[in-house]
Amino acid sequence: MTKGKKIGVGVLVLLVAIQLVRPTRNLGNDQTHDISTKYPVPPNVAQLLKTACNDCHSNYTAYPWYTNLQPVGWWLQHHVDEGKEKLNLSEFTTYRPYRQFHKLEETIEMIKEGEMPLNSYTWVHTDAKLTEEQKALLTNWAQSVHEAMRREYPADSLVRPKKN
Repeated sequence: MTKGKKIGVGVLVLLVAIQLVRPTRNLGNDQTHDISTKYPVPPNVAQLLKTACNDCHSNYTAYPWYTNLQPVGWWLQHHVDEGKEKLNLSEFTTYRPYRQFHKLEETIEMIKEGEMPLNSYTWVHTDAKLTEEQKALLTNWAQSVHEAMRREYPADSLVRPKKN
C-alpha cells in the first residue's frame, strides 16, 4: 500500500471513528422558568422566537439531520452552548432582575444592528432571516418587557451591583 493510500485509509478510519463521539443534545423542554411565564409573549413574537432564536437561546433545539455528522454536530452544539450561556429564554426568570434587564438591552441592540440571528445560522435556516418588520416586532416586544420591568422593580435593582 502506498503512503497516499495509507493516509487516505487513516483519514477514513478517523472520520468513521469520530461519528461515535456525539455531543449531548439540548432537548430539555421544561418551561418552568421561561420568559413567557412572567412576561406576555404574543403569538407572533413567540413564532419569531421559535424560528430565529430558540435553537440557540432556549433549552430546546430542533436539530437538523446534518448535526448527526461529526464534526458538524460538535460545531453546532458549541454554538448552542455559547448562545445559552449568553441568553437562555428558558431560564430567564432565574436571572436576577438586573441581568434580565441587561439581557433585554443587549437583545434589542443586537437585533437592531443585525448581529442576531447569526449569519452562520441564517445561511441554512433562511426562514430565520429577519425582515425589518420582524426586527421591529421583536425589539418593540423586548422594549415593552424592559419598560414593564422599570415599573415593577426599584431602579437600583435593575443595575448590576458594584463589586467591592
